[in-house]
Amino acid sequence: MGDTVRINLALQGGGAHGAFTWGVLDRLLDEEDVEIAAISGTSAGALNGAALKAGWLKGGREGARENLDWLWGQIGALDDMALPAWIDPFLPAPAAISRSVEYSLPYVWGDAVGRMLSPYAWGPLYRNPLERVVAQFDFGRVCAREGPEFFVCATCVRDGKIRIFRGDRIDTAAILASACLPTLFQAVTVEDPLTGQPEAFWDGGYSGNPALFPMFEPHLPDDIVVVNINPLRRDALPVTPQEIQNRINEISFNSSLLRELRAIDFVQRLIEAGSVTEGAMKKPRLHMIADDALMNTLSVATKVVPVPSLLRNLKEAGRRAADDFLRAHRDDLGHRQTADLRGMFG
Repeated sequence: MGDTVRINLALQGGGAHGAFTWGVLDRLLDEEDVEIAAISGTSAGALNGAALKAGWLKGGREGARENLDWLWGQIGALDDMALPAWIDPFLPAPAAISRSVEYSLPYVWGDAVGRMLSPYAWGPLYRNPLERVVAQFDFGRVCAREGPEFFVCATCVRDGKIRIFRGDRIDTAAILASACLPTLFQAVTVEDPLTGQPEAFWDGGYSGNPALFPMFEPHLPDDIVVVNINPLRRDALPVTPQEIQNRINEISFNSSLLRELRAIDFVQRLIEAGSVTEGAMKKPRLHMIADDALMNTLSVATKVVPVPSLLRNLKEAGRRAADDFLRAHRDDLGHRQTADLRGMFG
């Protein structure tokens, strides 16, 4: 075992595709010499972060793993996780599952209704399906000073700006706000961490998916590992209504992250050129774990419909991606950046 290295985790939102992050975290928890110092999460990333932290404080690495399994069991993976290994080759490929969901009559009907009706049209019948899951989190541990620092991102509807919930500001409403897609859910009203006044919030992905700047504090490590679940690149031109809507969703939910990555690249260039004194500004080292090839085969349909077999496939894909990253870059953590920001923006 090598020297312990401290990292920050930046966990993207992406609905049920957050099961990929479940797999990444499951694999990272195998590394006893990797310490998670801070977590910034949006939407599904916030749910993953809350489950990891609460489980970690209850039972260490194994407790974190068990709590993540519980979370995704609640969302839809539990029954499928009980399937024996021999059946894996007979399960549909993720792309086939995505197409079957996208063109299924219930999804097409629900999507059409969602475009015509506001979530407020349901009146007293409205329920946020995530509430029953999030309300079961152990917020005494989620909000504790011990363990990884935890930041939850949401978007203020009134001014369109990002808000960061931390410490005892994090509760059921804050996490639901972070995961509030306005076409599906009514805005979540919660106390604004800036003003202390009630405000309506939508999904944090519109303003920070996830926010990196909370992890620029001097006492936190320089290494930030971004778990990216919205593909940055799609080579095929979207032509169907579903493909167009899906790509719009991906671009809008990646835009805030790309802005922060560009700013980090700019600061790195200034420091390297000597225009900014070394140590005067934080110089983060960025790393990224992703599987764009897999995510390119999926669509917005499987983000909002948590198909159990697909959640299981995504978890295994996340474990593989994290394993590939660690085999290639474990020794880089704490020493050098592995994300090619220059290539990304060049």
